[in-house]
Amino acid sequence: MVKPISITNEDLFAKLWINESFRVFYDRLINEDDRNWYKDLIMELLAKNFKMSPDKEELFVTNKIMFGDILKLDNPIQYYECILDKTKLMKVLDGGLSEYNDGNSNKMNLVLFDDAIEHIFRIARVLKQPRGHIMLIGVGGSGKQSLIRLCTFMRRMEYKSIEITKNFGVKEFQEIVKGYMKEAGIETKGISFVMTDTQIIEEAFIENLNNLLNTGEIPNLMLPEDKDDITNGVRPLCVQKKIPDTLDNIQNLFIQLVRENLHICLCMSPVGDTLRIRCRQFPSLVNCCTLDWFSSWPEEALLYVSKEFLKDLPDVSEECKAGLSEMCMKIHVSVEEISDRFFQSLRRKVYTTPKSYLDLISLYLKVLE
Repeated sequence: MVKPISITNEDLFAKLWINESFRVFYDRLINEDDRNWYKDLIMELLAKNFKMSPDKEELFVTNKIMFGDILKLDNPIQYYECILDKTKLMKVLDGGLSEYNDGNSNKMNLVLFDDAIEHIFRIARVLKQPRGHIMLIGVGGSGKQSLIRLCTFMRRMEYKSIEITKNFGVKEFQEIVKGYMKEAGIETKGISFVMTDTQIIEEAFIENLNNLLNTGEIPNLMLPEDKDDITNGVRPLCVQKKIPDTLDNIQNLFIQLVRENLHICLCMSPVGDTLRIRCRQFPSLVNCCTLDWFSSWPEEALLYVSKEFLKDLPDVSEECKAGLSEMCMKIHVSVEEISDRFFQSLRRKVYTTPKSYLDLISLYLKVLE
């Protein structure tokens, strides 16, 4: 995705290497100890092979490396490049969010702090790549679907999900997926197909998704009339690409287009054993997806969010607002610490999610009102 024009010096090239190795390896690590070990390893490799000795704090905390093509999504040519100007980035993201809210009745009230921006880069990177699929793993209420919605909207793609009704079963699920495959393969539309673990009411759903991730098709899904639709729809594309329009070629091109345009985004919760069992039974979930872990929000993120929500309080001094914002953050952090202690002594997990933090703030505002 990178063109030589975006990488003008050695320093940028080293940053690109760090970014890509982080996306491939670091994103799959599941706890802080492993992540810190990986950062140390990167520092060693930089010193040994790149003859560089940057400051670890600056590289991973203060001046985080961000690569993407988000800044120029309206241009016909989008360069995947290192983003250095944070003000410009915030302007683009806020612009995208307000544009989404203007055009949709289902408004999203998102606060874009550093962690959320990193997730946006990961999701946007996957949606740009052909055959890009992503599995977002985090407890409910971490904002997984909202961020996919925003990225899909900014990429001018279509956001699709399924609605579980009373008699919803494998047959209905396959019909919906078939429709999305036709849109991606015949109409060549870019689609993010989002599924959450609560929508997986039958394991057969995952089996179908596993096939789709692995080979780009689901066995015995297409009926003769569907095959006719595909043949008639894809034949002009074959002619356009100067491929002989035999039935086999048409079928192969259809599958190729489905794989390029249909992006599967799975939102999973790590709570309990379900995710572990599913990953073992259906290896494509891990092999064919980019993983993105939503860990708990850091203190500065919690503080930033509470400040944003409390900044419009009428007749309250700035000093008081700052105190309230800090109080919200302290309450949430103390609950997390105590739930850790609770787990140590009683081996029972209590989950606090970003959603519960937002509820805490809105409850306070309601009571105040």
